Parts: sequence; C-alpha cells; structure tokens
Amino acid sequence: MIKPIVQPRDGIKPLLKAITTAKRSVEATIYRADRLEIEQALVEAASQGVDVHILTTTTNRDDAKNLRRLEARLKDSGVRVSQTAEQLVRYHYKMMIIDRRVLYLLTFNFTFLDIHHSRSIGIVTDERSAVDDAVRIFEADANRSDQPPVLERLVVSPLNAREIITDFIQRARHKLLVYDGRLNDARILRVLERKAQAGTTVKVIGKIDRRARDIDVRAMPELLLHAQAIIRDDEAIFIGSQSLRKPELDDRREVGIIVADPTVVKHFRVMFELDWGDIVE
Repeated sequence: MIKPIVQPRDGIKPLLKAITTAKRSVEATIYRADRLEIEQALVEAASQGVDVHILTTTTNRDDAKNLRRLEARLKDSGVRVSQTAEQLVRYHYKMMIIDRRVLYLLTFNFTFLDIHHSRSIGIVTDERSAVDDAVRIFEADANRSDQPPVLERLVVSPLNAREIITDFIQRARHKLLVYDGRLNDARILRVLERKAQAGTTVKVIGKIDRRARDIDVRAMPELLLHAQAIIRDDEAIFIGSQSLRKPELDDRREVGIIVADPTVVKHFRVMFELDWGDIVE
C-alpha cells in the first residue's frame, strides 16, 4: 500500500485518523507543531494505553520556546518524549510510524501554516523495508546513538542522501520536475544543468539562488511552498524533508523516499503541472 498526501487539499484528517486508529504505538518526530487537534489526539492515544513516543529536535532557532512548552504538556499527559542529540546541525525530518506497520513520511510540520496554506506533500506506505528503516532511524536518534542505522530503503541525510539523489537525477532521460524553495547546492545544480543541456526538460517550482542555464524556474502560485520533490520521467518520484542545499544533504538529519508506483507518480505529476500552469492530459 502506498498513498499520496497533498496539502492543503487533505488537511489534518489523515494524520488524526492514523493516530486515533493506532493499536499499539505511535512514534513521531516533531520539529514544529501548533495544531491542537494533533496534540490532543496524541494525548488521548496515550491515555488509551497506546505507547506514544515523540522525538523532538534539540535545535530549533525560531520556535524553541513553543517546542519546549509542547514537550512539557505532552510529558504531563503521559506521552513519552525524547530529544535529539546535538551532533548534527539540525534534526529536521518529519515522519510518523503507526504500530510499526505504516509510515507517514512528510515534507510538512504539524502546523496550520504548513498544512493549510502551503503546497506540502507526503507518502503513506506499509512497505516493510521503509517502515523498518524508519524505526531504526527513530530509535537511533531517540537514543542519541553514535552508530549510524542500517538502511535499506530510505534516503537519509547525511548518510546517503547526496549519493542517492544525484544518481536519481542522472538517470533521467526526458524530464525532471522539481519542487524546491531553496535549491542552491552547487554540485546538484551542475548535474541539473548538464541534464538540461543534454536535452532533458528541467522545470523547478520554487527558487534557485543563482541563474541556472537551461532550467525553467517559476514561483509557487498562490500558496507557500513546503514541498521537496523530484519527479523523473513520469516513472519515479523522490519526496523528502531535504531541500537541495548543502546543509540539508550533508549536515542535518533529513529523511526521504523514492517511489515508483505509477498511480502515485502520476498523481504528483498532474499536481505539478497544475501548479506550473500547464494543460493536464
């Protein structure tokens, strides 16, 4: 099973349903959160005997006070709360694991702005290798382990993201459609430019910090942009918390996934074309 989440279309209902239907455990990472309904659902699940474990980031320059208050409220309500270590610049990934059977891998925070006023996306999957990777990452970071988790399926910064994303781009034959609000990694930009100069169509919704040769760039219309994704040749899509910037590839904890399900890829390709302003076929 693999399903797309698109914001602001889907709202918080998929997230609330996931939490309220959990039987054994909810494990979630939080960088920012201000949706009271989600906080209440986590507390209610814990009160019903579900093992709710929240992993919060130690470093959050813009929202640390609110995050610390959230931690205190959750702890007071019986929710298990852990903080990440300080060995990376930032722990920025967004994911939720339900009963260690289903993974919600998201580009957005549990905030009103990200969910209701931004183009944000996510993937829901019960693929065993993806869920197992997510559990290993969560446990390693919750325990502040110095030992990198063994990975089979997920794209994780700074462990393997640069290599996998670069290879993903290089494999394009015809088209690359990119959502990224802060694309400025020099090495990734060179790869994209080489693909474009070789005849691959490269379109970016978002922002590139410098002029990029043969790459078409447009701003996200009407909404804010909090999606990071690359659609390749209508065959596969990378979705993750990492923008194509050096810190998010090399210095921070970010998590993504590559999906090749035709229905899911088409879903996001149609969304991109609508956001770009193309006529959808």
